[in-house]
Amino acid sequence: MQLKETFERVKTASKSLAALSDEQRNDILHAVADSIIDYGERILAANRLDLAKMNPQNPLYDRLQLTPKRLQDIAGDMRNVATLPSPLGHITKQKTLPNGLRLCRVSVPFGVIGMIYEARPNVTFDVFSLCFKSGNACVLKGGSDADLSNQAAVELIHGVLEQHGINPDVVTLLPATHEATGELLNAVGYVDLCIPRGGRRLIDFVRDTARIPVIETGAGVVNTYFDVEGDLEIGKAIVNNAKTRRVSVCNALDCLLIHEQRLGDLAELVKPLLDHKVELYADAPAYQLLTGQYPDILLKPATDKSFGTEFMDYKMAIKTVTSIDEALEHIDRYGSGHSEAIITQNSATAHRFQQQVDAACVYWNAPTSFTDGAQFGLGAEIGISTQKLGPRGPMALEEICTYKWLIEGEGQTRP
Repeated sequence: MQLKETFERVKTASKSLAALSDEQRNDILHAVADSIIDYGERILAANRLDLAKMNPQNPLYDRLQLTPKRLQDIAGDMRNVATLPSPLGHITKQKTLPNGLRLCRVSVPFGVIGMIYEARPNVTFDVFSLCFKSGNACVLKGGSDADLSNQAAVELIHGVLEQHGINPDVVTLLPATHEATGELLNAVGYVDLCIPRGGRRLIDFVRDTARIPVIETGAGVVNTYFDVEGDLEIGKAIVNNAKTRRVSVCNALDCLLIHEQRLGDLAELVKPLLDHKVELYADAPAYQLLTGQYPDILLKPATDKSFGTEFMDYKMAIKTVTSIDEALEHIDRYGSGHSEAIITQNSATAHRFQQQVDAACVYWNAPTSFTDGAQFGLGAEIGISTQKLGPRGPMALEEICTYKWLIEGEGQTRP
C-alpha cells in the first residue's frame, strides 16, 4: 500500500483531537472562516485554473465554480457549524444493573473518516468543518477536475491548524488518482468510515470495492407528483425551483409525474422552465398535449431511459399517471430513495404519499431543493444518505459520531 504511511500519520493525528475542547475547535473553525475571506483570491485563482479545463456548457461547471459570494457562503456555513452544540460526550442511555454496575452510553467520534467526492471544492471545507467539530480526522479524495481548488483549500486549512499548534495531518488530501481511491477503500485499520458523494457510478464502485465501512450518499433520482388536487400556482413555483435552482445537485428534480385529469394545466405548469431552456422528455399523453405549446426544439418523446435517470442538466422527464397508486408505483420503481415530493391540497392524499414513499426526505407542497444540511439547520452537510442502515437523509455532526459504553463497578464479578 503506497499510501500506508499517509494513513498511519492521519490515524496518529486523529488521537490528538480528543485533547481539544469544544471552545478550541470553535476558535479554529472561526479562524479558517476568516482565512477563507482574507485569502479567498488564492482559492479563486486555483479554481479558475480548474475551470479552464472544463467546458462551460458542462452541467458540472456550476458545481466546480467558486465565486466570492460562494466563498462567503462557505465561510458562513463554517461559522454556523462553530455555533452548534458539540455532538460529543452526549449520554444517550444510562442505567444501573441489579448487581450495581453503572452503564452509560456516550457519543464519541468515529476516528478517521474518508471522503470521496467529485468536482465540488466546497465539500472540502464542509467536510473539514464537520469532522473537526466532531473530533474526527478526515482523508479527502477529490476528483481531478477540482484538484487545484482542493489543494488550495487544504493548504489554507493547514496554515490555520499549524498556527494553532494542531497537527495538520488531521486533514489530508490524497492524490486525485484512481489508484488513491483504491487504496483508501482498502485502508483497513486506518480509516473507520468512508462516505462517497457523487453520481451513481461512483457510489456503486465504492460500495462494490470497499473493504472498510461505507455510508452511501448523493445519487438522487428525484420525482415530484402533481396530484389531481394540486394547486397550479404552487406547482409552477415548486417544479421550477426544484428543476432549475441548481441542476447539477442531487436534490434537483428529474421527473414530473402528473395526474391525467390535470394534463390541461401541464403547459402552464412547465412554462417557467422556458426561461432556462429545459428540455422535456414527455410520455405520449404529455407530448401530445405540449406539442404546439412548448418549443419543438425542447420537446422530445420519452423513452424507457428517460425515467430513472439523474439528468444533472436542464432536462426533465414527464410521466402521466392515472392515480396516486400509479405515482407511488413509478417512484418505487425508478426512485433512488433520496427525495420525493407531492403537490396537492388534499391532506389525506399527502399523508398517504408521505407514509408510503420509501425515501430519506418526502415533501408536501415544497420543492426537493430543500434537502440540504444547512437548510435543515444542521450547519452544513457531509452528504445525503440514501441508505436505511445508520444515518438517513442529510448527514451532519450527529451522524458522523458513534458511541461507546462506559461501565463502572466496585469489584463485581460475573457468576
